[in-house]
Amino acid sequence: MDSINITAIVTAYNQPDKTIETLNKFKQCNPSPSEIIVHVDGGKVELQSLLQKEFPDIKIILSQENIGPGGGRNKLIKMAQYDLIASFDDDSYPLDIDYFDRLLKLFTGFPDASIITAKLYHQNELIEDATEQSYWVADFAGCACAYRKSIFFNTTGYIPLPIAYGMEEVDLALRLHAQGYRILQTDFIRVFHNTDRKRHSNHRVTSSSLANIALLAFLRYPILCWFIGLLQLISRIIWLIKNQRYQGIATGIIMIPQHLWTHRQFRQTVSASVLLSYLSLKRKPLLIESII
Repeated sequence: MDSINITAIVTAYNQPDKTIETLNKFKQCNPSPSEIIVHVDGGKVELQSLLQKEFPDIKIILSQENIGPGGGRNKLIKMAQYDLIASFDDDSYPLDIDYFDRLLKLFTGFPDASIITAKLYHQNELIEDATEQSYWVADFAGCACAYRKSIFFNTTGYIPLPIAYGMEEVDLALRLHAQGYRILQTDFIRVFHNTDRKRHSNHRVTSSSLANIALLAFLRYPILCWFIGLLQLISRIIWLIKNQRYQGIATGIIMIPQHLWTHRQFRQTVSASVLLSYLSLKRKPLLIESII
């Protein structure tokens, strides 16, 4: 089976069976990625040993502390041999057998794309055929995207947060937007995320996501735009209440001051015009007429 000069990276924590499934899916792709690296978070030595036994040809990084998916991706991307890096969670994997070949063609055809994000499907969703429908967008999914390493490190990378909902991808996307880089979303490549997303209703996820909304505004928004962050926080709280996710709301609000203080060293704001441009693109992605 052929291989292609792309690195595939996986952030893993506590799902050994799904991690093995993801790695086997890589092996079934043709061409397969020339390099596979897995980051095992939170000192999960048993998972590290299992993966080394099952896949002796892949590289594994172990972090003793829980640095979250963003912190893991920082390490993985730094270690990657190739400039094009396909990113997955331990429970996400390509649906297209020629996924990596298609990815290379997309990066070649769109040299101004810093990140390409795939069509993402979850459990109990109808999986549709791949199409050429594509957009320039504001955001991406870290479990179903690919980076240019050379551009990724023009930023400071991800902020390592154990629970990064509401912060991880949007923070990096905003900083890339500020530097004039673009993100391509396409249905030409597809990824399956093998989760029912029930963990999103966990009270720790709720509290952390609220604190992260405030953190994003504190770190990236100019002071005159902090009201936008406040409105985003209020909107999220209203959504949580409407969906009866009450647990974690109070805790999330209480933890905001400490959360901001702990990460104050990462503060580097964008201009108001950049922020407004980013939010405009988020509301209205730009359709691309043809990708081939």
